Amino acid sequence: MKFKKLGNTDLDVSLICLGTMTWGTQNSEKEAFDQMDYSIDQGVNFFDTAELYSVPPTAESYGKTEAMIGNWFEKRKNRNKIILASKVAGPGLDWIRNGKKSYNEKDLAEAIDGSLKRLKTDYIDLYQLHWPERSTNTFGRREYTINKNEGDWNEFENILEALKKFIKSGKIRHIGLSNETPYGLSKYLELSKHKNLPRMVSVQNPYSLVNRTYEIGMSEISIREKCGLLVYYPLASGALSGKYRDGQMPKNARITLFKGWERMINPLAMKAYDEYYKLAKENNITMVQLAQAFVNSRPFVTSNIIGATTMDQLKENIGSIDIELSEEILEKINIIHNNNPNPAP
Repeated sequence: MKFKKLGNTDLDVSLICLGTMTWGTQNSEKEAFDQMDYSIDQGVNFFDTAELYSVPPTAESYGKTEAMIGNWFEKRKNRNKIILASKVAGPGLDWIRNGKKSYNEKDLAEAIDGSLKRLKTDYIDLYQLHWPERSTNTFGRREYTINKNEGDWNEFENILEALKKFIKSGKIRHIGLSNETPYGLSKYLELSKHKNLPRMVSVQNPYSLVNRTYEIGMSEISIREKCGLLVYYPLASGALSGKYRDGQMPKNARITLFKGWERMINPLAMKAYDEYYKLAKENNITMVQLAQAFVNSRPFVTSNIIGATTMDQLKENIGSIDIELSEEILEKINIIHNNNPNPAP
């Protein structure tokens, strides 16, 4: 396994992070335990979850994933071996704090205490804001138009002031962002610098061969400010495995089962998958290995959050750590990308 510093902290996190969002919907607790056991045996020391999980989000699935992780900690007695990341949900879901504002001190306290109880731990190493309270272009939206009806949202400084109290209490150790933009990240970092407030140490955003939008405005901030990317959807919700090529819709695959990920298999994205399939085959590696090794190689990436519903998928994803892409392959990747940039943001 390879390791990187988490932002400007003293924590060394594995370049592969175990994603958990399918546990409770597509995966049973036993399967979750098997994934955690295998991952830790392979040197993975970084797990990512959220109060929202499992996914797709519903009132019934809320908190299930954290509870499974908590049961594993209780049974294995190894909480100290894991750097644990979780997230507080933003507004918009009726079953989480009535869908209202989420990042004021009262709501943060409720969310943190709920997560700690489910996780059966007294601290969370990295606590992330799952998505911005303000209206912005997240979750695949390319354009940005100010929503005049967005309502009130907590000021950046107030959020940091509240989080500072929970860090001081020991309930959380470090803080990060998710689904954030250059505007949001830069505002948080500037306030931390000038107001003596806790600093965001990471950003969890999507990034893959078919969604390299992070490179445009965020990667420079990540490198210069030591606030690296925790990658989610490195396989474009599984589409970069090639399993949806040629009109296939595998029986138990996420995009087959659930709504919300259709953008990953739009016509332009399908063209790109065919090109990456050919490139992988030419170099005697799988599409998964190609896609994951590319993400692993990026200098602004702190950790690559892999998700799997089967042990075979998990092993292939973690095994990508041993794949080194040549300059020739990287150049061919860039040619494919330039001919069809970011088809599945």
